[in-house]
Amino acid sequence: MVKGYDYSQLSAVSRRRFLKSAAAAGALAVSSSSGILPAFAQDVIPKKGGHFKIGVGSGSTSDSLDPATYYESFMYIFGHSLNGYLTEMDPNGNLVGELAESWEPSKDAKTWTFQLRKGVEFHNGKSLDADDVIASINHHRGDQSKSGVKDLLKTVQDIRSDGPARVVVSLTEGNVDFPYLMEHYQLAIMPAKDGKADNSGVGCGGYVLDGIDFGVKATAKRFSNYWKPNAAWFDSIEVLAIHDVAARTNALTTGQIHAMDRCDLKTVHLLQRNRGLELTSISGTQHYVFPMFVDVAPFDNVDVRLALKYAINRQQLLDTLLSGYGQLGNDHPIATSNRFFAKNLPQREYDPEKAKFHLKKAGHSDLKVQYHASDAAYTGAVDAAVLYQQDAAKAGITIDVVREPADGYYDNVWMKKPWSANYWGGRPTADWMFSTAYAAGAAWNETHWKNPRFNELLIAARSELADAKRLEMYTEMQGLCRDDGGAIIPVFANYVNAMSTKVGHNKIGSNWDLDSFRCAERWWFTDV
Repeated sequence: MVKGYDYSQLSAVSRRRFLKSAAAAGALAVSSSSGILPAFAQDVIPKKGGHFKIGVGSGSTSDSLDPATYYESFMYIFGHSLNGYLTEMDPNGNLVGELAESWEPSKDAKTWTFQLRKGVEFHNGKSLDADDVIASINHHRGDQSKSGVKDLLKTVQDIRSDGPARVVVSLTEGNVDFPYLMEHYQLAIMPAKDGKADNSGVGCGGYVLDGIDFGVKATAKRFSNYWKPNAAWFDSIEVLAIHDVAARTNALTTGQIHAMDRCDLKTVHLLQRNRGLELTSISGTQHYVFPMFVDVAPFDNVDVRLALKYAINRQQLLDTLLSGYGQLGNDHPIATSNRFFAKNLPQREYDPEKAKFHLKKAGHSDLKVQYHASDAAYTGAVDAAVLYQQDAAKAGITIDVVREPADGYYDNVWMKKPWSANYWGGRPTADWMFSTAYAAGAAWNETHWKNPRFNELLIAARSELADAKRLEMYTEMQGLCRDDGGAIIPVFANYVNAMSTKVGHNKIGSNWDLDSFRCAERWWFTDV
């Protein structure tokens, strides 16, 4: 049995090490470069109070409070403030229990039993029980569900209660990583109402919904009956959608907000000079992607895809776009921190002559394609496209960069246009990442890629108990993505954020941006 963390013993100063899960995904590294501070524990006692304002480079008028619809950091961060999850990744990269006190698998990993934590209350006064968990998970499983997590749950055959505080999940196939899925930002646990999940924004997180203007701002107040004794320090929080990075930076430097995501790395050195600000650089699983539809010409030809992969200068993007705050990508989504990273896979490099070779093999002497980009995808996405355009020209490839508006980008462009900009925060396990964006038929398969061998290995690796065998399988899968897939992944980008020095924190998690989207819960003001 894997036990969750006893939050009553959590030291506000040191945040003692959490218990590791049975199948750790591998530590996610914290890095510091060029003077940006690493996010290590501060020697300050947290205090309650204050109104915390966060500026993020996302947010859309089409957002909603239904966790099934979350797909940008605006709602990820606000959603984590309102909601609780069965499991969570701690700042050290370990899976621990949140609403689940413990969990235990069957020998074949096809049945998982979760013991729920006692004393958890929803914002409407309802106590957490098994019915809430069942309704919340089933919310994503219905035939009419358009949830991005629906595909991850398709192996759930049955979910039932074994008493008011025990939930039993039966799978159609073994999945040794199943508890990791329960920390997905869309799998918030909502109160059950007439057998259905109440998705109106009522949660059991540290903050209660106060108001929301979708695509503009969202506010919440501290929940007085929050079950975690040393968390949710602010009196209230406010998440602001500030798409333009210059406006976001100005808001931080003038004190209009207290923290921001996605710093502009071209000007980050200017922020470093401001003694009232702290910058953090966290390396994890975030990567930038140039996904193309493999079922739409000319991307339906694997040699065209290879030509485009050889025509991008990865090192230049790392040096120029990221100012070195990241690592080279190799056209697959598994980070070096993952225990199943394919270390022996040769790094693809910029090679215009090889790009020309593959173009000729595909029957082209040159190539003209459109690429759709917006900084809504990631800060510098348009700049990255222009750099790519210049380098690809040396291989006889003309890229017409279409600059798209930030508002509504993920509604109107991503997965709508044949070739566009995107980023992934990554996932803590290889199976989760592959199942989300590379499996045939996955809702977020942004390239429409359907490789039979890849999908065969995906199912086999999911239930394989021997790590050596899993590594062999995942290595082959990374190679298939690299050489056949429709995703160009040139770089893995650190999470580079900035905050006022008045904001206190312990070690910052690297699972997602802004302390794994839990900054509002984990941080505090030092001057209240």
